[in-house]
Amino acid sequence: MADLKVETIAKLAQWRIENFGAATTYKRSDPFKIGIWNWHLSVEKIRYIYIRLFPELSRVSKEQPPVARFVLRVTTSGSNRRPYISPIHERLLRTSDDFVWPVETTFQGRFIIDVEFLDLKIICPLNCGEGNSICPSDGRMQYPATQNTFRCLATQNSLRCLSRMLDESIHTDVTINTADGTLQAHKMILCTSSQVFQSMFMHDLKEKESSTVDMEDMSRDSCMALISYLYGKINQEDFWKHRLALLSAANKYDIVELKDACEESLLEDINSGNVLERSQEAWLYELDKLKKGCLTYLFDFGKIYSVRDEMQTFLRHADRELVVEMFQEVLTVWKPA
Repeated sequence: MADLKVETIAKLAQWRIENFGAATTYKRSDPFKIGIWNWHLSVEKIRYIYIRLFPELSRVSKEQPPVARFVLRVTTSGSNRRPYISPIHERLLRTSDDFVWPVETTFQGRFIIDVEFLDLKIICPLNCGEGNSICPSDGRMQYPATQNTFRCLATQNSLRCLSRMLDESIHTDVTINTADGTLQAHKMILCTSSQVFQSMFMHDLKEKESSTVDMEDMSRDSCMALISYLYGKINQEDFWKHRLALLSAANKYDIVELKDACEESLLEDINSGNVLERSQEAWLYELDKLKKGCLTYLFDFGKIYSVRDEMQTFLRHADRELVVEMFQEVLTVWKPA
């Protein structure tokens, strides 16, 4: 059923229930993914409305149960109805009995349940039951090492060889000039990673003649992160730190996989402090998923009220086409029921 689906963006989940009739006593959502777990929401009507949040029963939730810190909000239909907002809860969640929020009222018809996960911790039995957060203060998701794509790739023999070639400058044949220093690399790696680099060295351009590439719009550290990515040795921390510069370089040099990785990363930590900037970046680099995610965060999840003070400056400087798209999204989301 359509009203069992839960929409998610970053660390937010939203369940739109279209019809909770007078005879309806219970509904459970379809599973939705936040962190490494699949979750369910359920709503039950007895004397009051009771809302539950719990992980889907699986090997992951059994071996690595989550400790979740979260807040819920219920918005009913009708423009004059104030939302019901829960206190901030922190619970070890294993089953549907571990958390229930009684909303001291009864309602029916259409309403929305929002969940904002403020923190998620993994309980590791081998670590004396201590919880390891996968949502540090900077907003990014951190997953167990077994799920870290970059680390898994970096352990492969072929990538270790490439890493050594870069680290020890073995037969490097191109110099990269950055804004604050130079780097050595291999033409073959650059050419196989990007059609733009390949064109530089295949045609009679200055890069082919001098064996140098000018990338003076990047710092040396950011360029090193880019080169490390091309050689398969970038770590997650450097990727995170330089991802905006990496996004710009991926767009300029047509490195599709890196551009996609940056977009996915920027989707993970959308918040009120960066959503307007992310919207501009999404428009600038034609990132449809990120743009949709920002609009969903602002309008479907109602976070537009959190940035009302910044909107005037944003609208004054933002591209007109982006402003038009945002206005169209307002009309779509806030159309009369």
